[in-house]
Parts: sequence; structure tokens; C-alpha cells
Amino acid sequence: MLNKFSKKFYLTGAAGRMECLLDLPDAEPRGIALVAHPHPLYGGTMENKVAQTLARTFVSMGYATARFNFRGVGESEGVHDHGVGEVDDMATMLAYMQEQYPGLPVALSGFSFGTFVQAQLQKRLAAEGRAIQRMVLVGTAAGKWAVPEVPADTILIHGELDDTIPLHDVFEWVRPQDIPVIVIPGADHFFHRKLGHIKNLVMELWEK
Repeated sequence: MLNKFSKKFYLTGAAGRMECLLDLPDAEPRGIALVAHPHPLYGGTMENKVAQTLARTFVSMGYATARFNFRGVGESEGVHDHGVGEVDDMATMLAYMQEQYPGLPVALSGFSFGTFVQAQLQKRLAAEGRAIQRMVLVGTAAGKWAVPEVPADTILIHGELDDTIPLHDVFEWVRPQDIPVIVIPGADHFFHRKLGHIKNLVMELWEK
């Protein structure tokens, strides 16, 4: 269901049509934010509540914010590609947004499987010498997929009671990187009744 804050549009990726949403701030955007949703084979879509929360958070901070349904979800064509084609599609989205809003800093954010996609995209961009402003990863999919290392200023948020991606697995992944993890007490994987914490934390920490 399209929420009242979003404008639907379509891009063409390597697997065909990409169903996308754009959320804009009231004033001229100060940056670009891309949001990646959870695993498409387990009901993940761009309308997921955590993905929506991330999108609205970035809009409230003045970012032109885009997200899209991964391959095989909603009106997006293609089939699930285990994070490979999904990174290519996210790069397509980034290229489009940078054409529309040239010269603005880029933020990457994602939830669950979406963290795996965004971390891979960041690694690709870094190898090309293309810096991003910052990342926000919620429910990082460590242990489920081979999530690459992320920049030291990445905001990592996880639920204490996450039984899909145990907190222990996130600690094992991030310990060598020495990056703090913000743990929300009592939160499950989908942050039921805890979504406000995500928005508040990102807004508080973004400029630091």
C-alpha cells in the first residue's frame, strides 16, 4: 500500500522494471538517502515498517530518500539473486538519484537483508574511490550473509531479543572492526513497539 508521503516511480535495472518510492523533504534536499528492505523471500518489501521508519527519518533530516522493491517483489521484475543483482539494482538507484540531485552527499541505510546489500554497495563504491557520507544499519544480517566491513562511523542498531539475527552474531562480526552497537532493550527483530527508538537514535547521532 502506497503511503501518503511517497511518490511511486519506476526504473529499469538489469532484471527489468524496478518499482520505487521517493520521499522528499519540504525544503531543498541536503543529501540523498537510499533505504534497503528485508529479505524478499520472507515477506520483505519496501513498505516494511522498519524501512518506512528509516525513510521518514531521513526525510525529516532533509534528505531526498529512495527505496525500491527487490527483484520479484511487488511490481519489480526478475527473481531473487541472493544479494548479487540486488546490489547492482541499488547502484542503478544511486546513479538515478545522483542524476536528479547532483553533488549531494549520499547516505546508505538498510534493515536485515538490506544491510547486506548496502554494505556490499559501500564496499564497491569505496573500491571505486567514491565516498559516502554515512551508513545506518538496523538488524545487521551478520551470520546470515557475509556482510563486509563497514566504515567506522556507521550507526548500528540491533534488538536485544532478535531471534532472527542473534545479537551474538553481530558482536562476532563487528568486534574486529571495533564499532559500537546500539542495543534496544526488549526489541525483537522487527522492532515491534520500538520503532520510535530507531528514528530518535539516528537523528541524535547523525551529526556526531
